Amino acid sequence: MFVPSNEFRSIRTYYSEQLAGLYSANELKIILKYLFLKRFNAQPSDYILADDKRLSESDLLFFRDALKRLRKNEPFQYILGEAEFYGLLLKCDHRALIPRPETEELVDWILESIKTEPRAESIGAPLNILDICSGSGCIALALKSQLPNAFVFAIEYSEEALQLIEENKSFTELKINTIHANALTNDYVNLVENKQSVIVSNPPYIPQADREIMKANVLEFEPEMALFVENDDPLVFYREIMRRSKSILNENGWLYFEIHEDLSNDVQRLFEECNFVNIELRKDLQGKDRMMRGQMVNSNHECQ
Repeated sequence: MFVPSNEFRSIRTYYSEQLAGLYSANELKIILKYLFLKRFNAQPSDYILADDKRLSESDLLFFRDALKRLRKNEPFQYILGEAEFYGLLLKCDHRALIPRPETEELVDWILESIKTEPRAESIGAPLNILDICSGSGCIALALKSQLPNAFVFAIEYSEEALQLIEENKSFTELKINTIHANALTNDYVNLVENKQSVIVSNPPYIPQADREIMKANVLEFEPEMALFVENDDPLVFYREIMRRSKSILNENGWLYFEIHEDLSNDVQRLFEECNFVNIELRKDLQGKDRMMRGQMVNSNHECQ
């Protein structure tokens, strides 16, 4: 046996020794907790007494295999095959980016605005929401979970990611509509039947030049097409989505983006060139420029 006893406390010590330098103590606590809950289909309250739990041989092998994968920089969410996002448990693997806390903050902002700001549509009109570059479907599904009467569309170009969205629809039992389309072309504009109250996108926005400062667990496992843009045109998705939103967003509707922390001034300039108003930037909980929105007042004004 690779640990001195079959109690979970031995696994905790084993992970601390074997993964020192790769993960912080806090990261290891989180990883072990989620592995424990997954393996034993347990509740968070069960984890309080986890140290005394005796493990079977197959349990021990599960934790050893997970450790081997962690040592190769594989994200623990991919090892689990799932991730939590805005109160939902979603399937999660190499087909799409891992849902992140800062994207939960974007969802929070949208919900806060919908619930507190008057809508331009007539009373009783449906709330239509479009999520572009949907990935795992996390934004669309989170919004649908909180706004059950809304009509939510998710647009995704990757066929693998689109299949993951379908699986997450079934997994969460939430009904959203999916569209296979490229965010950089016009093909989705004619597929969206109604004007949208809200359009949101967390598009690829990391310049290729940033590769050298990124962690191996991102570079080696998460899909490149969802991460990177060319160095000479890092705003391509923002610009093209803004242009197309002019024809499918309601007058006074909102366009929301998750953004690169270094590109906030450039994204704001694009909003201004497209004649959006009430442009607002928000920082994430880490103090980084992370979200921006603008309101459309004149759909006839062409973007420059």
